[in-house]
Amino acid sequence: MLAGKGHEKYQLIGGEKLPLDERETVRKILGLPHDTGRKKTMNTIAALIMGAAAAALVTALLGLAIIPWLRKLHFGQTILEIGPKWHEKKQGTPTMGGLMFIFGTIAAVAVTVITDKLLGGDIVDSSATGASIIELYTKFYSGIIFALCVALIGFADDYIKVVKKRNLGLTEKQKTVLQSLVIIAYLVSLYMGMGKEPYMFIPFAGNVRMGVFFWIFGFVVIYAAINAVNFTDGIDGLCSSVTITFGLSMCVIAYMHKFFGVSLMASVLIGGCAGFLVWNHNPAKVFMGDTGSMFLGGMVVAIAYALNCPLILLLTGIIYVIEGASDVLQIGYFKITHGKRIFKMAPIHHHFEMSGWSEKKIVAVFSIVNAVGGAAAIALMYFGGYAL
Repeated sequence: MLAGKGHEKYQLIGGEKLPLDERETVRKILGLPHDTGRKKTMNTIAALIMGAAAAALVTALLGLAIIPWLRKLHFGQTILEIGPKWHEKKQGTPTMGGLMFIFGTIAAVAVTVITDKLLGGDIVDSSATGASIIELYTKFYSGIIFALCVALIGFADDYIKVVKKRNLGLTEKQKTVLQSLVIIAYLVSLYMGMGKEPYMFIPFAGNVRMGVFFWIFGFVVIYAAINAVNFTDGIDGLCSSVTITFGLSMCVIAYMHKFFGVSLMASVLIGGCAGFLVWNHNPAKVFMGDTGSMFLGGMVVAIAYALNCPLILLLTGIIYVIEGASDVLQIGYFKITHGKRIFKMAPIHHHFEMSGWSEKKIVAVFSIVNAVGGAAAIALMYFGGYAL
């Protein structure tokens, strides 16, 4: 019987870490070969590729059924008069298309987890990270559930707009209350999953104990993030393209530090957005609606918190930050100056539209900027001493 060390591969004696791996001890006793880790790594890579491919394929194929269904139900987008005049031609384009990549990503997660097990891997590898398996699984599954709950709020908003024929859907108060309840529930799940005082990783400073600020900071960041992603969904293909670059950087960061479950979340997000772009690139045949953008916002938050580093969103999601900040600045400046504006229109992608940029140019430039931010984040996490 072996007892005591669990997932750790060392023991402390006199302040010195000495190698001790119970799994290797059992292998020696049973006469099994040494585990080099090569097979698991290859299986994990295969699982991540399969997850992205499955999400892309399922999402793209669902468009063949869901888009005609949305047209049949007359679930068309209503274009507000305050928007750019050339957006009027998009009136009636099917919305709520986010259902496509929601189903696609969830299906891909299920298929990939099962496939990874069959290949002999473990998509949540606690022995590789040093974190408890309870914490890792809590972050993985509660994060996905959180994204789905936020998507339900977006679905209710879209439903009221297209079925009840109310242009603004849920009121701001209703949205805030519902989002607040979901955010608090998510923070509670994270707190319980950690099993210790909550902390957050800050590059070059290490893991910092949060105390009561875990709740205050967490609520503000999560609320801001999911709504900033929502603001980014304003022109054909923008939110999907930016989210792909976000997913790529987070997938690399998670994989480098052996958080394979987080890598899976990012890879299916990439695949789902890529599959949706088949239908959403300019000129779009379907819009994701708040159903889709809120789900993406939930996944963005879940991935950042699964790595215990929400601050990394400042780089991996720099476009989200800019979009959200531009809207807040515009509204604040308008109120203070009694009618003056900083931008021609907010969020800022509309400013560039009004300045003569094409939608395709905006999507390309914004995606490149976010990719550069993601590359900077990868370097920061690598050299900043990241550890869970």
